[in-house]
Amino acid sequence: MERENETLTNLTTNSLFALREARLDFQAPLLPQQIGIVNELTNGIAWVDGLPDVELEEMVSFIDGSLGIVFNIDERQIGVVLLTSSSAIKAGTEVRRTGRVADVPVGEGLLGRVINPLGIPLDSKGPLHFSQRLPLEREAPQIIDRDPVKVPLQTGIKVIDALIPIGRGQRQLILGDRQTGKTAIAIDTILNQRESGVICIYCAIGQRGASLAKLIGELSTHGASPYTILVIAEGGDEPGLRYIAPYAATSIGEYFMAKGRDVLIIYDDLTNHAQTYREISLLLRRPPGREAFPGDIFYIHSRLLERSTRLRTAKGGGSLTALPILQTEAQNISAYIPTNLISITDGQVYLSPSLFQKGILPAIDVGKSVSRIGGKAQLGAYRAVAGALKLAYSQFEELEMFSRFGTKLDEQTRKTLAHGQRIRECLKQPQYQPRSVEEQLLLLLALTSGQLDELPLNDIFSREQYILTLAPTLPQEICAAIQSGTPLSDAQRDSILELLAKRLSTQEG
Repeated sequence: MERENETLTNLTTNSLFALREARLDFQAPLLPQQIGIVNELTNGIAWVDGLPDVELEEMVSFIDGSLGIVFNIDERQIGVVLLTSSSAIKAGTEVRRTGRVADVPVGEGLLGRVINPLGIPLDSKGPLHFSQRLPLEREAPQIIDRDPVKVPLQTGIKVIDALIPIGRGQRQLILGDRQTGKTAIAIDTILNQRESGVICIYCAIGQRGASLAKLIGELSTHGASPYTILVIAEGGDEPGLRYIAPYAATSIGEYFMAKGRDVLIIYDDLTNHAQTYREISLLLRRPPGREAFPGDIFYIHSRLLERSTRLRTAKGGGSLTALPILQTEAQNISAYIPTNLISITDGQVYLSPSLFQKGILPAIDVGKSVSRIGGKAQLGAYRAVAGALKLAYSQFEELEMFSRFGTKLDEQTRKTLAHGQRIRECLKQPQYQPRSVEEQLLLLLALTSGQLDELPLNDIFSREQYILTLAPTLPQEICAAIQSGTPLSDAQRDSILELLAKRLSTQEG
């Protein structure tokens, strides 16, 4: 019994000694942490006391895991824009610093996925697999790291590829009143990249959920999902989430651009983005400026679109092409936001409501549309026909307006009008039917050579469909020359015209 007591005593002594040693060796991982308190909460904005060392655009977290971005830093409090709605956030809620800026996951695993600007999946394809995270706000590439825009981005839309060409690395604005087909142009451009190797990113800002569901279904039906990433911020989401959406989509695109890939990004639309920023700014009590927009509205869009470019070969040779969409009101392209974006971008495609109402689709007003890159970003085979085509179409539009007054017209004027009417008919194009380069050139050559001038207008569409079927019969050397970007020789052009004349005469016979 005494031995057992002695043993217990020794064990107790040894345990106490071990505990004493462990206590002396233990160092608690004490980390200083700044905690603030929510003073006020209004419409997606939280006013917070505390956090003296917080930085602008730093992310902060709330007690339930919700996130926000610091937008205002005043002497007494900070203004935090919420990224998620939460019933747990109220006056008195604790706020903690995260020590990092807002970022988004990037990588090959995003292809074919639908995500929100924070990288949270919105589809039913399981967790998101990504390579790394990149900040939403990043510096645009330096001028010395950029290459000239000279490689075409084929949209598959005849009137754009022929008359308003877009190059890889360009920023081309698409603007027009609501319901004029702006998003339709963007979708057709995505569909035309199926065989080009271009990665497409569609960024929806403040769109209705029903419209987005339809768009996602259309992309899936036409086989565009494998090379497309959709970044979605619906109209019902928090203003902060809508605001960061285009920056998140751009960071995703920059990941692929840095790896030498070509990327097309569509912002649909920056009108909603500007209105979201105005909403946030007014809630943060910033002074309104022109048309109630804050004074830095130009800066937020310029720093976004400046990130689209083509990198030189030493930097990977990738490109990021931007197609921002903008909604005008009553055809007013001289309003504040349209003029801002027109001055930032490298050209614009304007869609006219009057052309849309007449059934001229796509309703692109060639006179008000321009590409400041021009023929430098166009395949050489187009240049032989595009210049004459645009001049003839512009003359036709002026004469058509003049002829409405009932003035007597001479023979040459009537021929110009008839030719212009056929140009307009040939530039019409149904949605979801992008055309290949060979198909477009066959039609344009038939048009400019006058082979369709004697045809009744009602027969133009059927004749066009027949011409398009001739594209696979073109000689291989001509197709190779077209794709290489070199202008067609006179012999090649004559060979194509001879083929057209022969086949068209056979059809008429």
